[in-house]
Amino acid sequence: MKKVIIGLFAVLFTLLTVAAIGGYWGYQTLLAYGETPVKLTESKELDIKRGTNFNQFISALESEQLIEEGWKLKWLVRIKPELARIRSGLYDVNPNDTVNTLLAKIVSGKEKSFGVTLLEGQTVKEWQEVLKQQPRLTIGEDVFAQILRENGDDSGLPEGKFFPDTYHYIAGSSEKALLNKSYLKMQLELDKAWQGRQEGLPLKSAYELLILASIIEKETGKASERPWIAAVFVNRLRKGMRLQTDPTVIYGMGDRYNGNITRKDLRETTAFNTYRINGLPPTPIAAPSLAAIQAAAHPADVDYFYFVSRNDGSHVFSKTLNEHNRAVNKYQRNR
Repeated sequence: MKKVIIGLFAVLFTLLTVAAIGGYWGYQTLLAYGETPVKLTESKELDIKRGTNFNQFISALESEQLIEEGWKLKWLVRIKPELARIRSGLYDVNPNDTVNTLLAKIVSGKEKSFGVTLLEGQTVKEWQEVLKQQPRLTIGEDVFAQILRENGDDSGLPEGKFFPDTYHYIAGSSEKALLNKSYLKMQLELDKAWQGRQEGLPLKSAYELLILASIIEKETGKASERPWIAAVFVNRLRKGMRLQTDPTVIYGMGDRYNGNITRKDLRETTAFNTYRINGLPPTPIAAPSLAAIQAAAHPADVDYFYFVSRNDGSHVFSKTLNEHNRAVNKYQRNR
């Protein structure tokens, strides 16, 4: 009888040992599975719809051929249940992702980010075309004017009131949310510039500062010249001289502009033709950069009234009309 009992204990011990070894092997196998690279040679988008459960998620990974042996993933999340808390959204899957890093990305909700750059010196119309080309961005109707109204601006004049910058968004984001950030940033920067402006500027409001900054932006080819260009326009405003700047003429021409300005265009009276009107045009002519806004608020202390392009992005600045005409003859008429 004693031998039988000893034999049973030996068999039981052997079974428990085998089970323990098998369990340890299985545990290590699942951990190793988590470090398995996804099967990709280039990045790929993975769209997880709202309401997707974990089994459906595994099926999606298998159908996209990102993983094999999905059953192991079901067992892996039993060991690490936190990995099962997936979030909906659009995710970037990269060739260097493992099963673990992919799950961590999705559990944390680290969705794919898109970026759109709204350039300084461009108009609302040009920005609209850029935004239409952006992937996975929801586009609305008359969004610029909507944002103005919702922020208490009933002018219906959005030009120049949105800050040029690179904005990031996730799939399904609205154009309106993106542009609202741009609007608020411009109002913040414009207010700071207006409050800290140089004393004695011939400007009545922050909006006039914005208009001037937009002209500076369009006239500047060399960043270091912005304060000098600002000074020319400020000096002209102080003297009651017309600004006589081509970018305002071009803006007033609208879609008629084909790359050239004729004498007839310069003589045409439009609200924006600063060869024909006194003072500033009624609205900005583009989105000014922060540097242009700061130049308008702090023009250089110089007594120039004229400038002409050297055709390399830089300008020759002059105090008198005679000096200016000589520079025009040298750099423009004799080209």
